[in-house]
Amino acid sequence: MGQLGLFVLAWVCGCGVSGLENGLSRTPPMGWLSWERFRCNTDCDNDPEFCIGERLFKEMSDMMVVGGYLEAGYDTIIIDDCWLDHKRSADGKLQADPKRFSSGIPALSDYIHKLGLKFGIYEDYGNFTCGGYPGILGHMETDAKTFAEWNVDYVKLDGCYSEPSTMETGYPEFGRYLNATKRPMVYSCSWPAYQIGQNPDYKSIAEHCNLWRNFDDITDSWDSVLSIIDYYGDDKDGFSSFAAPGQWNDPDMLIIGNYGLSLDQSKAQMAMWCMFAAPLIMSADLRSIRPEFKEILLNRNLIKLNQDPMGIQAKRIIKGKDIDVFSRPVMPVYKGKTSVAIAFLNRWNEGTPLKVQFTLKDLGLDHPAGYQASDVFTGKSIGSYKPGDSFSGLVNPTGILLVRFSVMAKYSGQGEVAPGHSTDEGIDIIYPGLTGWRTEF
Repeated sequence: MGQLGLFVLAWVCGCGVSGLENGLSRTPPMGWLSWERFRCNTDCDNDPEFCIGERLFKEMSDMMVVGGYLEAGYDTIIIDDCWLDHKRSADGKLQADPKRFSSGIPALSDYIHKLGLKFGIYEDYGNFTCGGYPGILGHMETDAKTFAEWNVDYVKLDGCYSEPSTMETGYPEFGRYLNATKRPMVYSCSWPAYQIGQNPDYKSIAEHCNLWRNFDDITDSWDSVLSIIDYYGDDKDGFSSFAAPGQWNDPDMLIIGNYGLSLDQSKAQMAMWCMFAAPLIMSADLRSIRPEFKEILLNRNLIKLNQDPMGIQAKRIIKGKDIDVFSRPVMPVYKGKTSVAIAFLNRWNEGTPLKVQFTLKDLGLDHPAGYQASDVFTGKSIGSYKPGDSFSGLVNPTGILLVRFSVMAKYSGQGEVAPGHSTDEGIDIIYPGLTGWRTEF
């Protein structure tokens, strides 16, 4: 049985773990977070349009609604670091910077909620946040109650200025305080991100968090995106098996619409995050994002893939020289056979697309009645294929080909006849840009 066959069997037999049952995040969270695009810009005197202050979050909230993001499923606005005053109040409570958030956090929360959005906030399991503002250590119960009083819907808890060995007890403790408030709050942890290479206890993490960062912070570059995809492909700690409704691996923000990614690279990030059943948390300036990048973020077919109710994270089934292949079981299911999304990620960067060609059964697609194939980006039907049929497609340099193979009850088409051979990897890769290149001299 191939890798994909084993993957599907694990789902069919119901193998898995129980997660944090607060009833939240049954599909991956979607929203907008300030950090990657706006960082810790606190100079509202000289840079009022881009600083971390209530104006920024009100304007982004407005854009979430009028820009169609809320309608597409992006429903949460999240404040990241640097919103706090450097000191707690006289009674020991957290308070926002009084100049940059002059109306106060409760007023901002009300503004966001009136737009039909949810409100998220950042804190840190440590003495200080990463930016040097008050952390929650010594104030866990008070801070959880404060967030509930402010009608917070989503809490991101970072891990700077803390001892990673205490996180196994500290993160669950704060989660219990959040639950004790009776206010439903999605709990985003950074626990395993501070234990990379130390075999994080993902079983415990999944029991106590709705989502969790587990690798390096993303930066505005293709190299950063690729390093995250590789980490998730390697899956050395087996964390992919813990992804399920209510509990998600978080590869960090979508940087689509900023400065560092080409159009094809942006499509690749969005496609891979959807394959990984990852939270879709944007971090771009929604007031000025270019339409071609906005179109990627609002692609309903991609979002449908991301929000697939089975909640299974994709696995890398082929690690090639230039093409990596990822597979994700998705709905619908027919007689125990799932539909499957297949992603071909092209690492080649030398100017011309590559052609991939494979027999469906070589990638674990063995449903006897066959599959209806469609391009996920466009939604267009590609044709019907049986397990022995051959499929081919082009993948742009540093781009992606994403195909959905939906199970059929009865075969209704004719695919290509399978070639008489296949590579050891399970796919053939053809380099059109090298057809005239001679190396025998």
